[in-house]
Amino acid sequence: MPSKTLSLHFLDWLVIGVYFLVVLVLGIYHAGRKGKTDEDFLIAGRRLSLIPFVATLVSTFYGGILGIGEFVYRYGIVSWITQGLFYYIFAAVYALFLSGKIRQKIQFTLPDQLYESYGKKAGLVGSVFTFLMVTPAPYVLMIGVLLNLLLGWPLWLAIIVGTLLSVVYVLFGGLYSVVKTDVFQFLLMFLGFAVILPYAHHLLGPVSKVLANLPKKQLNPTGYFSIQQILAWGFIALWTIVDPSFYQRCSAAVSQKTARNGVLISIGFWFLFDMMTLTAGFYARAYFPGIDPLMAYPVLGNAVLPTVAKGFFVVGMLATIMSTLDSYTFLSAITLGRDFYGRLTNQLHLDRLTAATRWGLVITTIVSFGIAYWLQSVVTIWYLIGSLGIPVLFFPLWTSFFPKFKISGQTVLAQMILSGLLSVLWMAAGFLHQAGGFPEYPLGIEPIYPGLLASFLIWMGGLFAERKIRREGLNP
Repeated sequence: MPSKTLSLHFLDWLVIGVYFLVVLVLGIYHAGRKGKTDEDFLIAGRRLSLIPFVATLVSTFYGGILGIGEFVYRYGIVSWITQGLFYYIFAAVYALFLSGKIRQKIQFTLPDQLYESYGKKAGLVGSVFTFLMVTPAPYVLMIGVLLNLLLGWPLWLAIIVGTLLSVVYVLFGGLYSVVKTDVFQFLLMFLGFAVILPYAHHLLGPVSKVLANLPKKQLNPTGYFSIQQILAWGFIALWTIVDPSFYQRCSAAVSQKTARNGVLISIGFWFLFDMMTLTAGFYARAYFPGIDPLMAYPVLGNAVLPTVAKGFFVVGMLATIMSTLDSYTFLSAITLGRDFYGRLTNQLHLDRLTAATRWGLVITTIVSFGIAYWLQSVVTIWYLIGSLGIPVLFFPLWTSFFPKFKISGQTVLAQMILSGLLSVLWMAAGFLHQAGGFPEYPLGIEPIYPGLLASFLIWMGGLFAERKIRREGLNP
């Protein structure tokens, strides 16, 4: 049985120390470029060119490295379908149909689109669920687990320190600081897994041997899941459509073409990284059975990597997590400080925005810590957040860009509240009736389905009613 801790040499620690130093220097140095306007602070002055656009989008939307390891270790190749393929499809849809429209808008955040399209009340409710979608809880948990593994600190302390190191520069530099650190972290996340795979191949054997040692279900496209569960993960991949980081990057792009091409190029990088992480997860599952699934990648790295290479692999995992943690914490703080409190009180000036954002960061950290410490499973957090937030946000946001399919703000408000309430109640019922530690949802139906169905039916009803009113108005 491999060690549950990472055995690091002084040179490994030196690599890790240099990484943290460079990230802090990059973030703090570029904090001075935040400028004096919301546009500078929130969307980097709309000057994001193709290369930094791709680097920040790829690294931000792929922060769940330990969660991916957990998923591959538990369920095998189905993890690529649920956590990869579905997301590629919706990212392509986003690139082709939404990215250009978003860049045309003079907006800063996803809730801005909801406020403009449906009014203040729907915008406020949408801001609450946007905050839920960008809660950094999964990444807070992962940075805490990794620092706990490295330093032996209690999980709560590791979470707090890891979060502070990941976001301290964001409050001063905004998106400028996020992008500059993301470019550096983008390179390191690929380097980390480019390091481990050759060593695993050399010491443990070729991939063909690994596949032969896996349980059969690991290679089954449906794996341990029912078709209903796989489709539920497919609907959760609609996360791409309602993800505020996608919206922010497209708003920040220098042009519509950059936004569209940047998202399409990012899909290729996500596929490449998925193949690297999937292979590493297979090595861990085949040769180290019985370990904590969340520790799949650290255990593999500890077993096969020599000094210095191990340091770069740890840095690769840290970079993958921190590049998302800083972005999502920033977005969460902005959502609370600007999109909710600022809109509620009609105080959107930059000086007040900064103070509100700092308070938003404090609340975000507390909420994320509570979620992470309570659930302690990245996959579970993803599933619960997606099941609650996507039914509320998907139809209102998607249809807001297409005037023929928009409905009134009052109907959207009812749509958001009722679909959200139904998803919450369905999920609560499942957790109140558990079997073997797993929730038993009413009628055996996953909670995302009733929420999405309710949202769809209310949208259809509203659309039908409004078109009928328009027809009657034209034909008195």
